[in-house]
Amino acid sequence: MYSIKLHPMNIQNLIKGLHHVTATVNGAQEDVDFYTKLLGLRLVKETVNFDNEKVYHFYYGNEMGSPSTIFTTFPYKGQGVRDGVIGTGQVYETVFSVAGGALGFWEKRMKEHGLETRREKRFGYEFLLFEDPSGLKLSMIEDDSDNREPVWTTGDIAGENAIIGIHSVVLAVEETGETVSFLNDFGYSAIKKDGKYTLLETSEKGAGNSLILLDGSGLPNGINGLGTVHHVAHRVDSIEDSLKIKAYLEDAYGISVTEIRDRKYFRSIYFRVPGNVLFEVATSGPGFLVDESREELGSSLKLPDWQEIRRDQIKKNLAPFTR
Repeated sequence: MYSIKLHPMNIQNLIKGLHHVTATVNGAQEDVDFYTKLLGLRLVKETVNFDNEKVYHFYYGNEMGSPSTIFTTFPYKGQGVRDGVIGTGQVYETVFSVAGGALGFWEKRMKEHGLETRREKRFGYEFLLFEDPSGLKLSMIEDDSDNREPVWTTGDIAGENAIIGIHSVVLAVEETGETVSFLNDFGYSAIKKDGKYTLLETSEKGAGNSLILLDGSGLPNGINGLGTVHHVAHRVDSIEDSLKIKAYLEDAYGISVTEIRDRKYFRSIYFRVPGNVLFEVATSGPGFLVDESREELGSSLKLPDWQEIRRDQIKKNLAPFTR
């Protein structure tokens, strides 16, 4: 149980919104095919899991891989990782944003590719629900107010239908009250409730800056593994902001927060919140252009300096895939 101490620091305006979502998935080839060929996202970075260099780390997003558009995966097929259980203490569903009128296009496209979909209304909006090849729960929502650019388009997905970015993520917890209280303190204000769902937004509001809290009563306890989301990352402007958040969480909540981790494209801290969901706070920069040009993004394997010396061995341990 978390106990809150009185604290003079206010961190609410430091969190700007979402940065990325990271999931544990099955095979590399089926993952790339689904997210780039079916969903039409750009593979903006091919690298490895910095904590397990035998596993790819794929970053998908808009043309530039802008924070709040990024969905990342660790394809662990053949690494002895068990199938996960989607449930409480996890990101339950990732919601992508598309323009008004695009859901019909995606409903038809999914059906043509043999995927099952269903519609569900929340907060007055239609959500199109579906799953990826590893069983991750995904959805889309039409949001004409989402003007993030540059959107990535492909030959068969025109701009008016293309995915704009991550709209929001659904967090499943057993007891929502304590988690809502924490999120309000953290920087996400509760806006409205719809049945078992609560919508929260940062001060920047709207797409890319929203969480949906799901009352997970009756759901199993989530277990990390294939087909589950590992964590959700929230963006800040600078590492100084991350350090302020770390100090606040440790002092005010007694939460154990990691030291700063260098992820090359951003710098991060990690911790579990009330409700047990794993959070990351990541800096908006330096971004994905530090080792590739805009045109070259995602075209070859990129490694941090400390792994570059083992490039040949690392490549031998990775299953080949085609773009």
